[in-house]
Amino acid sequence: MTTDAVLRFQPALADWVVHNLRQGCTAADVVDAMREQAMPPEAARAIVDAFVFALRTGSPLPTDSVTVQAPYSYEPSRLSPGTSIRTADRLVRVAARAAQPALAVLNDVFSAQECEELIALARPRLAPSTTVDPLTGRDLAGSQRSSLGMFFRLRENAFIARLDQRVSELMNMPVENGEGLQVLHYPAGARSMPHFDFLMPSNEANRASLARSGQRVSTLVTYLNEVEEGGETVFPESGWSVSPQPRSAVYFEYCNSRGQVDHASLHAGAPVLRGEKWVATKWMRQRRFVAAGEVSTG
Repeated sequence: MTTDAVLRFQPALADWVVHNLRQGCTAADVVDAMREQAMPPEAARAIVDAFVFALRTGSPLPTDSVTVQAPYSYEPSRLSPGTSIRTADRLVRVAARAAQPALAVLNDVFSAQECEELIALARPRLAPSTTVDPLTGRDLAGSQRSSLGMFFRLRENAFIARLDQRVSELMNMPVENGEGLQVLHYPAGARSMPHFDFLMPSNEANRASLARSGQRVSTLVTYLNEVEEGGETVFPESGWSVSPQPRSAVYFEYCNSRGQVDHASLHAGAPVLRGEKWVATKWMRQRRFVAAGEVSTG
């Protein structure tokens, strides 16, 4: 299949699939039952996969159709090749790379002093982290995350501007394409559920953001402190689990030049079992990032 395809079905089938999945039936069992009713195997798998995906990520459940995305086309990573990447002010070492999803573990992204300063600046501005309701576009606190967070404005001060510049050089994207640096604090027991960083055009807020700035294309999560136990960044589709080592980061991509998004980039934050976790996250867009309400000056 080289292009996206739409599979249509009766709403009663949607109710039946959701009921069985929520009752504990495996996806394979539901597919087999659909095949016994003479549904083509590929269609049955695509429909069930779409419901599993929606239930796992909190996305809107299909009602009478699903769109089957063409296979994601992997391209050379935006990240520079080699065992290290030199920015204007730092040498960052590459500890590991993966191809699908495009992923890398980087060492020494920030200094110990920079990590401490970021935490100190962020701490008084923390608020309960939110996720966006896929249907309404409204912020929801505490449903997918149990962390506290805040955003710095792009180039908010000289210190943040220095970090924004370094991170943009690492991610090989213009500074202007970056959203403001986000700092998250996970106390003991906190976690983030499996989710994608790319935006789904399922609500007006996301559609407006995509129109202004394009899709998110890559993420850099930098770990700011020593976590006693837990807190790994987990990629369940590929089996990767990245330990939160202080000053290191995990980088990953999920949008190619054709605008396709990579579902293998599904990721989660494992619960912090002992201690606490602080991270700084940068998201890059296809175009210059324009925040909601920002007035263009031409």
